[in-house]
Amino acid sequence: MEDNLSLFSASDIERYINEYAIPWGINIAMAIAIYVIGRIVVGFILSIFRRVMAKSKYDAMLVDFLEAIISAILMLFVIVASLDQLGVDTTSLVAILGAAGLAIGLSLQDSLKNFAAGVMLLVFKPFKSGDFVEAGGTAGTVNKIGIFTSTMTTPDNKEIIVPNGAIYSGTITNFSAKETRRVDMVVGIGYDADLLKAKQVLQEMVEADPRILQEPAPTIAVAELADSSVNFVVRPWVQSADFWDVKFDFTEAVKLRFDKEGISIPFPQMDVHLHKDASE
Repeated sequence: MEDNLSLFSASDIERYINEYAIPWGINIAMAIAIYVIGRIVVGFILSIFRRVMAKSKYDAMLVDFLEAIISAILMLFVIVASLDQLGVDTTSLVAILGAAGLAIGLSLQDSLKNFAAGVMLLVFKPFKSGDFVEAGGTAGTVNKIGIFTSTMTTPDNKEIIVPNGAIYSGTITNFSAKETRRVDMVVGIGYDADLLKAKQVLQEMVEADPRILQEPAPTIAVAELADSSVNFVVRPWVQSADFWDVKFDFTEAVKLRFDKEGISIPFPQMDVHLHKDASE
């Protein structure tokens, strides 16, 4: 043992310290300093991001998700900088991470498409929770807008989970976006009915319903002289929440009132002509 120790002179030990121990110690200290300072800077950037997003009133789920992504990207830069200080070949590391990211991206194309669409839905907000929409091949009330999928409830109380990609790539009809809606109805009367009387009755019914708005003014007009009926269009404006109630109630009321007033409502009829064979 003493013979082995005698092989290293004081000058050798001093040289090893100067050439290896001190540089490595400095590099390790610098790497730790870069990591610690980097984490502090990342935390500061994220705090600014949270304050800015709080003022913009974006969806909380989107803010949390974006914050997680930004945090991961910034910390990746910090870690790469720390490893570079230690002399690690970060070029190869970045290339490996890039190749891995590309492979993962190719294998998760549909999921990434849904994710991107979910981010766009949360940012631009073509609809919100509680709106009744027609999108992604279905119609229903929006319960939840997620990062990858959105959940809707149909009028007959079925829950449907729709991929965000299918929603954002198609036409979105939001029936709840406006406070008011126009109810479009067609009412037909027979050719032998009193046209002016029918129009007056429809006008009285529209004016009598408190749910129908006076502005914009409702439209009642003869729209078509059809094969077996004279068709009126009745187009009152209502609050969006009253749309279906007014449509159903008014349709029923028209039948009852027309029966009372003696105004005929035509229905499909078929005339059958019998021809007697001359040989009989």
